[in-house]
Amino acid sequence: MRNYHQLIRDILDEGEYRNDRTGVGTYAVFGRQLRFDLNNGFPLVTTKHTSFRLIAAELLWFLSGSTNNEDLRELNGNDNPTIWEEWANECGDLGPIYGQQWRAWRHYDEEDRVVDEYDQIEKLVEKLKRNPTDRGHVVSAWNVADLRDMALRPCHYSFQMYVGNSNHLSCIVNLRSSDVFLGLPYNVASYALLTHMLAHVCGYGVGELIVNTGDTHLYANAIEPAKTLLLRTPLDLPKLLIVGDVRNIDDFKLDNLKLEGYWSRPAIKVAVAV
Repeated sequence: MRNYHQLIRDILDEGEYRNDRTGVGTYAVFGRQLRFDLNNGFPLVTTKHTSFRLIAAELLWFLSGSTNNEDLRELNGNDNPTIWEEWANECGDLGPIYGQQWRAWRHYDEEDRVVDEYDQIEKLVEKLKRNPTDRGHVVSAWNVADLRDMALRPCHYSFQMYVGNSNHLSCIVNLRSSDVFLGLPYNVASYALLTHMLAHVCGYGVGELIVNTGDTHLYANAIEPAKTLLLRTPLDLPKLLIVGDVRNIDDFKLDNLKLEGYWSRPAIKVAVAV
């Protein structure tokens, strides 16, 4: 994760101050890329504690098709807050966010009525197995017709999978907006986990994770915490284990996903900018 540290240094050195919708303010650069060889360990930040359980629960929640925070709360343990608390309404609803777009992308007619739905994840798995060299292994969450009803527009708005000639599955994910201190470590780990899960059910090894970021920023309240992070030396990366007989992407449970050898420096708390 040294490339993650270098990205933070880049923002501290080159970032320009920008007002934003939250009122907190950011220091931002535009257009950056991080690359991770998933065979060299699972890319979870070690210089501050990061909850693998929360990341895994959120990904399983997306894959379930749910868009209600109460379902995520149940997955993660009812006593634990989720990272979506601030955006959910009183019933827990978040509008047609990732789970809706991944599993039931809606097509509307001229009168704004739903005429059909498309399960992008199901089709992705089918194509990865049937036609691995296809150049259309793409999943998008940026459904323009639904943006107005989402509690938060998709930050990681699309991803593409690639099967190399060595039968290793790689992933490239695109973020329009990247909160580098709080959000990016979760995004990196989530898509690394998704790549492992898809590779497992499709019969491939894992390759590379590539993360493209657009508006790449540190919130003003994370500047000093980020400097503290840079004083810490990264530790060895953990290893992801998939346990149990899982053959379908919908069959994964938290107990099937284990992290071996995760050691980290203490947590650094920063308030989420809402």
